[in-house]
Amino acid sequence: MELNLPNNVIVLDHPLIQHKVGILRDKTTSTKVFRELVSEISMLMGYEATRDLAVVDAEVETPIAHAKIKQLAGTKLALVPILRAGLGMVDGMLAIVPSARVGHIGMFRDHDTLLPIDYYCKLPEDIDQRDVFLLDPMVATGGSIISAIKSMQERGAVNIKLLCIIAAREGITKITEAYPDVKIYCAAFDEELDENAYIVPGLGDAGDRIFGTK
Repeated sequence: MELNLPNNVIVLDHPLIQHKVGILRDKTTSTKVFRELVSEISMLMGYEATRDLAVVDAEVETPIAHAKIKQLAGTKLALVPILRAGLGMVDGMLAIVPSARVGHIGMFRDHDTLLPIDYYCKLPEDIDQRDVFLLDPMVATGGSIISAIKSMQERGAVNIKLLCIIAAREGITKITEAYPDVKIYCAAFDEELDENAYIVPGLGDAGDRIFGTK
């Protein structure tokens, strides 16, 4: 099916990712398995999202002979989960970029207005010098993401990528209109939101399912 998405939106169709997302959607999936899958999917997504990291030529001695190799050019990275559900994506990303610094943005959605309420923001002091990966499993209306990007840019962040597991068209459209230069990686794309702004079919409340609070 043709999704007709903006050029800055990348849906990762790798079979392993798609299989794991399917298990996430299942309401019978346990908290333990759900949490593990969110981390695994995040690691697989991170592999794709870091594809354009700069590398430089280097040389080493193998046990056999001299070899020319590639190594990362020293780009500094930052992972910034949106609390609380975004925390579930951090360990998976750190598994492939263990030297990354981790910031945190705290916000929640007002159930009456459906607007994001900010309550916390702590970022690495040198955030202006880092490639930033904003982490949130779900993008519904896009309000929390837009608010998070604004907060990070006000503190100096420049190069920002968004990693989410499931995204809805409404949220993606709003984010792209507000920040067309932010590249968005998602594992699945759903068209609809219900009257409570939950993604349909989605997977429910990601935070509750990660932490077993509902």
